[in-house]
Amino acid sequence: MKKPAWTGISEGVALAVLLQLAACGSVKPLPGETVPEEFVSATPWAAEASTSAPAAFSVPAPVWKHYSLPGKRPSQFRYVRKDGRDAMAATSQSSASMLRKEIRIEPAELAAVRFSWKVPELIAQADMALREADDSPVRIVLMFEGDRSKFSSKNAMLSELARALTGEELPYATLMYVWCNTRPAGSVILNPRTDRIRKLVVESGAGKLQQWVDYERNIRADYKAAFGEEPGALVGIGIMTDSDNTRSQTKSWYGPVTVGTAKHMK
Repeated sequence: MKKPAWTGISEGVALAVLLQLAACGSVKPLPGETVPEEFVSATPWAAEASTSAPAAFSVPAPVWKHYSLPGKRPSQFRYVRKDGRDAMAATSQSSASMLRKEIRIEPAELAAVRFSWKVPELIAQADMALREADDSPVRIVLMFEGDRSKFSSKNAMLSELARALTGEELPYATLMYVWCNTRPAGSVILNPRTDRIRKLVVESGAGKLQQWVDYERNIRADYKAAFGEEPGALVGIGIMTDSDNTRSQTKSWYGPVTVGTAKHMK
């Protein structure tokens, strides 16, 4: 029997594909694991991200959902009040998963994204440029449409793998805002499995650990800096905390993530 074209791709590559899925259904967790995030959309954290943020940054969108990854223990997400803020506490114990919601903002309307996080400590052995050490205590994930005819043969194969595993193709591009151990802010890190995931360093080193750090980023400018071209429609946003590759433990807190359109920014 002829093997599928994607046979032999490592589980790590499959994980990279699944991290990028922008519009598929949820993936079942490992047997015995629970995904306790049905309540996420009802929390003040989600409400602020969807409707209670400043008007210029408020974009109605479907609810936040928790997505596990095949063969991976899911990270745990829990609404808390942290230092007087509405926050989503994320805990990872050799695990990887994300909270995500689907949206749609056309390229001409892309403006800014606001987010915040608090990180008590970095993952000492993590290096997001290395396949075996690609972990991070915090990630803000933006997923975009685009012209898949521009895919390399490898990325086209990964897209077919995503379709085979989930019924959906991978997004054209995924941009992540990350906190890196050593690389300076502004650095772009290519995912070691596919160049369709690129990470933009917005914080580096230990200088701002143990405190809330707030950001406002220009989505279009950051996408162009990372990918060298104009972005397509923004179709998904997420938060992700993972320590599965380094087999370590980490925790962090996220403030609400809000996305504004050019129309609202006028």
